[in-house]
This record gives sequence, structure tokens and C-alpha cells, in this order.
Amino acid sequence: MKRIIILLLKPLSFLPAILILYIIFMLSAQPGHVSSDLSHKVSHKVVTVTAKLLDKDLSHDQINHYVTRIHMPIRKLAHVSAYFILAIAVSFPFYVYGLRGFPLMLVAGFICVGAAALDEYHQSFVAGRGPSVRDVMIDSIGIFCGIMTVRIICWSALAGSRRRALKKARKR
Repeated sequence: MKRIIILLLKPLSFLPAILILYIIFMLSAQPGHVSSDLSHKVSHKVVTVTAKLLDKDLSHDQINHYVTRIHMPIRKLAHVSAYFILAIAVSFPFYVYGLRGFPLMLVAGFICVGAAALDEYHQSFVAGRGPSVRDVMIDSIGIFCGIMTVRIICWSALAGSRRRALKKARKR
């Protein structure tokens, strides 16, 4: 019975990746001004929260100055973050299925970079947006970090079972 449940649940492990892809593509479907307004609001929130944490009393003009300065880095950080999460959601199920090491990096990387490229192509049909090879490269940073995170976490989690297997082999 346990094997049947596992057999049924394993394919569902890809649902988070599909959901994240859907969210990424929906955000990319926003017209340029809507996307820019969203990242501007996030930048404004970052500046105001940081000012409060640092106990700085910034004027409206100072806030706008800092918002303008961090607007583009915030947009690019959003790219890295979204594709970092996607890479984790894609890599982990493959790891569970037994894909490890360099093959994991190739398969998960190809899927995620392909999704990033398709997303940029998709943006070429959206008003006020356009494709950017630079954005795919920025996305790739998040993808690489996400895949490496899965590899490190899973390798660390399995370290105990590797030690037990090694001890068992020595006893024979």
C-alpha cells in the first residue's frame, strides 16, 4: 500500500514547479507600466522599512531619491529570486527520482533556462515589454544557486545514511 501511495504522490511533486511557472508567466503578462508600478511599490516599501529600522527620518524627496536608485536592482533581484525558487521546485523532485550530480544540473538547468528564455519571448508580445537576453542571464544566476542549494541540502541530509551504509559495509 505504501508503494502505491508513493507511486501516486511522486508525480505530484512537480506541482510546485508548475505553479511557480504559472506565477512567473502571469507576472510577465503584465503590461510594462503595471510591472514597473509593482516594482516601484516594492522599492518604496524597502526604503521606508529600512529607514524605520535604521531610525532615519527621511523626507519625501529623499525617499523618492532612494527608490529611484534601487528600483532597477529590485527588479533584477526579483528575477534572481523567482528563478531560484523555480530551480528548487524543479530540482528537488528530480533528486527524489534519483537524478543526482551533474545530470541533475543539466536537466533542471535546461528546463529552467528554457523557461526563462520562453518567458522573455512571451514578453515580446506584451505591451511595454520586450525580450532581454540579459534577463535570461540574470535568471540563470538564480537557477544555478537554486540547483546548488538542492544539491547541498539533499547531500547533507543523506550524509547520515551514507555513514551508516559505510559502517555496514566495513562490518562485512
